[in-house]
Amino acid sequence: HLQAELGLNEHHQNEVISYMRFARFKRGLCLKTVDSCFQDLKDSRLVEETFTVDEVIDMLDGLQSVVHSEVESELINTAYTNVLLLRQLFSQAEKWYLKLQTDVSDLENRELLEQVAEFEKSEFTSSNKKPTADPVKPKLAPLNEGGTELLNKTVARLQEENEKLKTRLKTIETQATAALDEKSKLEKSLRDLQMIQGDQKTNANQDITELENKVAALKSQFEKTLNDTTANQKFLEEDLVTTKHDLLKVQDQLSTAEKELEKKFQQTAAYRNMKEILTKKNEQIKDLRRRLSK
Repeated sequence: HLQAELGLNEHHQNEVISYMRFARFKRGLCLKTVDSCFQDLKDSRLVEETFTVDEVIDMLDGLQSVVHSEVESELINTAYTNVLLLRQLFSQAEKWYLKLQTDVSDLENRELLEQVAEFEKSEFTSSNKKPTADPVKPKLAPLNEGGTELLNKTVARLQEENEKLKTRLKTIETQATAALDEKSKLEKSLRDLQMIQGDQKTNANQDITELENKVAALKSQFEKTLNDTTANQKFLEEDLVTTKHDLLKVQDQLSTAEKELEKKFQQTAAYRNMKEILTKKNEQIKDLRRRLSK
């Protein structure tokens, strides 16, 4: 036997069947009430063999009033029941920030109504009625269980990601602080180096000026690296490696300048004094290199 389907998943179709079972029960009660109205009339008024026209009209008017009242009461109750059902569905949807829409015109679609009638017929006929293992189903289970569990998992995941970000931020702040301390040390070393360069002879001024320009460029590069530290740790590490290479180049240039100065003053009386100055300068640069390596 092929059953009519409503195009819903199994869970929702079972919910529809549950509501249709409730509606059939209420409809049966309404029909029994109407039948009892007619039966009461038969039992209480139809006790004689002949009636006048006025008596028949009076009995029919009374029956009409009673049946009208019963049917109206049942229709109102059905409408209110449907509103409560919609309220349950909308409440669940609002928990997930959904906005459901209804198309009232489909409620009078004859084709859809016949489809529902066929579904009811196939579902509730005695020959095809399915046994229900558990007639009492939990009410609005997704609202109290599934949704809350999913939200709890989402909140836990977000909290874990937040803790990871906080830990990463602390690491970057620590590295930035260390870089700032290193910057201060470098600035002091550069000032000392500039003072040593100021004590050199006039014939070495050109080489020293070139060295100062390179050192200034190096200082500017350090400042830019420090400003970008909190934004990109990887970039800071790569820039520090580049800085080390530049310092090695500076040391090599200083060594070259020292050799040239030594050649120029090797034959003069100031040779020993100049050599002593350059020796002190080299020691200071080596100390600077050791601190940068740390």
